Amino acid sequence: MEQRVSLVTLGVADLAQARAFYQDLGWTTGAEPDDDVVFFQAGGMIVALWGRDQLADDTVVKDTGGWGGVTLAHNVRSPAEVDAVLERAETAGATIARPGAETFWGGYSGVFVDPDGHPWEIAHNPHWTLADDGSVRLGS
Repeated sequence: MEQRVSLVTLGVADLAQARAFYQDLGWTTGAEPDDDVVFFQAGGMIVALWGRDQLADDTVVKDTGGWGGVTLAHNVRSPAEVDAVLERAETAGATIARPGAETFWGGYSGVFVDPDGHPWEIAHNPHWTLADDGSVRLGS
C-alpha cells in the first residue's frame, strides 16, 4: 500500500445540513442536490459526506455514536488565519472546542467541532511547508 490517503468520508446525521455547513465554510462541490453522497476536492484528496447509517453499514462497523478516535486537520499559513477559519466555522454552526492559541510544539492551533461531532484542528505549523495548492510537506 502506498503511503497516502485518497479519501476521508464523514458520516453525517443530515446530509443537507452537513453539505450546507461545509459550503458555508467556502467549500464547493459538483454534487447534485439529490445525490446521496457529497464530494469535495480538498487539495490532493477528497472529503465526502455520507449518511452515518449508510457509512456504518458499508464499512461493517457498529456505530456506538461516540467519537471514533480521529481528528481532521486543516493547516493554514499564519496564526491570524487560524483565528479567521475558527470564526468562519463558528458562524457556519460549528462549536469552538479550543480557541486558537500557541502550542507546546511551537505552532498555533485551535479546534472546532462540526454539527455532526467531527473535530477539526486548524493549525499553523511553522515547521512544515504549505504549498500554494494547499498540500503539506514535513519540514520547512
